[in-house]
Amino acid sequence: MDAATDNACYNALKARDARFDGRFFTGVTSTGIYCRPVCSVRTPRRENCRFFELAAQAEAAGFRPCLRCRPELAPQSHAWSIQDASGILANQAARLLDEPDAWSEAPASVAALARRLGVSDRHLRRIFEAQFGVSPLQYLQTRRLLTAKQLLADTSLPVSQVALCSGFSSLRRFNAAFVGHYGLSPAQLRRQGEERDGEGTRVRLGYRPPYDVAAMLGFFSRRFITGIEHVDIGTAQFARTLRVRADGRDHAGWISMRFDEDRSQVVLRVSDGLRDVLPLVIRRVRAALDLDADPQAIHAVLQGDFPGSIGLRVPGSLDGYELAIRAVLGQQITVAAARTLAQRVVDRFGSPLADAPIASLTKLFPTPEVLAVAEGDALGSLGIVRQRQAAIAGIARAVAQGRLQLHPGANVPDTIDLLKTLPGIGDWTAHYIAMRALRWPDAFPAGDIALQKALGVATARAAEEASAAWRPWRSYAVLRAWARPQEKKT
Repeated sequence: MDAATDNACYNALKARDARFDGRFFTGVTSTGIYCRPVCSVRTPRRENCRFFELAAQAEAAGFRPCLRCRPELAPQSHAWSIQDASGILANQAARLLDEPDAWSEAPASVAALARRLGVSDRHLRRIFEAQFGVSPLQYLQTRRLLTAKQLLADTSLPVSQVALCSGFSSLRRFNAAFVGHYGLSPAQLRRQGEERDGEGTRVRLGYRPPYDVAAMLGFFSRRFITGIEHVDIGTAQFARTLRVRADGRDHAGWISMRFDEDRSQVVLRVSDGLRDVLPLVIRRVRAALDLDADPQAIHAVLQGDFPGSIGLRVPGSLDGYELAIRAVLGQQITVAAARTLAQRVVDRFGSPLADAPIASLTKLFPTPEVLAVAEGDALGSLGIVRQRQAAIAGIARAVAQGRLQLHPGANVPDTIDLLKTLPGIGDWTAHYIAMRALRWPDAFPAGDIALQKALGVATARAAEEASAAWRPWRSYAVLRAWARPQEKKT
């Protein structure tokens, strides 16, 4: 960072401005600790501060994470570019390292990452270090250690399980890395017991304000399915059942997400059935609620055409496959009609879940294997037309066979192309899935009629032309455009 940027960071640090949380970290030379800008400790002297864009950079410089503000709770910060090829590649590499879903079959490694990106190990290391100032291995190690630090602080998981959940191949390597980086053993960092609020394991997830909580919960409340979802706008809570497939087996349970706006945090409760995949659940929740968005950077691009919408986030999904099925059910019909069809699918094909703290959470969304073999007559009896029956079966088969990956670590262009080869999947559905399941910030369903009306244009080509100035944040422009009229889009 240059002197002017450092001065701006110090001003944000003095103000404890939550809008900058996760955008930089402060290393304090007098203590050897690095903190978030929202840390409640006394502001250090300017000459004792060094500023870093990434936690991995601070740790590479020899600083240890603060035990009070806990850097692992900060929202992540990823720059998006549509011009610099090296920057695009480096940021894509970082996104893949941050996505547990991208490594469900084998542990993340620099060699595997390079193969996935189609470049050599040497080239990947060079562009990554040029972009971030640390190697991919250092970045990955910091991510694993911070994940472990959160699990140690907030849960009662055994240390051996924390090591495996965080991506370490053995307890010995985990202990050595933890002591080497933080000067503490994992047991020394353990709190006096995990936080509990009723049932389930509780952790906190930070985000950068402003955040339009009412809009996010309103979006989910208009679409919730009885049995698998529960929305309480009064208490700012969204709860649901969830199945996570990892390590060759299914983990099922419930999660509850409650917004704590005073702290700019989401309080996440996770049932015991999902504790073994807690880091993956945390990552999915961050994506589903768009907690890592940088509203200032997005608004700087969109404010000319969409003023006053800075707090809007793009609602994601906790299960990309489920989102894709629901997107198909919502093709060319109203939100209410799509919700009715989805409810019928869950009632007919969903599997039961017991012992959720919210009485209405009783079902799990049907698996890909179930819908892949669902007979046309069974779907047709629910009011689903033949074209959508074929689309549902096509998506379910592709996911069940492992050909289609619907998570933020997936390759966006390839996934969109694959989706459009499936029966009944057009450009609108593919971009809608990319926007919400793949978390692509530049998705743009130009053929959407409600979007065209909101933009004051009559064709998809005109909508595409109008959107050029909003890149790479066109997904956010879509949400802002949809928020203009009273009607909400599926």
